[in-house]
Amino acid sequence: MSPGRELSGMYQKILVPTDGSAGADAALAEAIDLAAAFDATVHSLYVADTSAAQPETGYVDIVESFERIGEETTTDAVERAEQAGVEAVGAVRTGPPHRTILDYVEAVDADLVVMGTHGRTGLERYLLGSVTEKVVRTAEVPVLTVHAPSEEDEPAEEAGEDERVSAGEGS
Repeated sequence: MSPGRELSGMYQKILVPTDGSAGADAALAEAIDLAAAFDATVHSLYVADTSAAQPETGYVDIVESFERIGEETTTDAVERAEQAGVEAVGAVRTGPPHRTILDYVEAVDADLVVMGTHGRTGLERYLLGSVTEKVVRTAEVPVLTVHAPSEEDEPAEEAGEDERVSAGEGS
């Protein structure tokens, strides 16, 4: 914590990028807890990554489908936060995920980004995990990564472990 920065005002706006995965769900739970502790607002952001869609493949339908999923996902996140007594905002954007997340951080002046590590395997893990890695590496605000327990893992509460994996501050 920076000298002179009061703990109660440490975080005012916490961004949680979501894709509806278990990793994003774990990150949302952590962000809600932090927002409750710091009286902060949670911003749930869904980024519709349309980079793989080609215009000849029904691009408009794909974008609309992603946006519908994003609206549902962020609405659920806002409802969860509000049920916990935390102010929340949902947003859906289209673009390259890591760049869109960083642009949103700047647009709303977020103090912290909380993201899931997407503990998946194979190519899916590489692709989804690379977004978190790029945000951690390039964000100008702290980024807290949260591990979602896999099916093989025992629940964190029973193991007595904290789900937090790392907190990094971008350059």
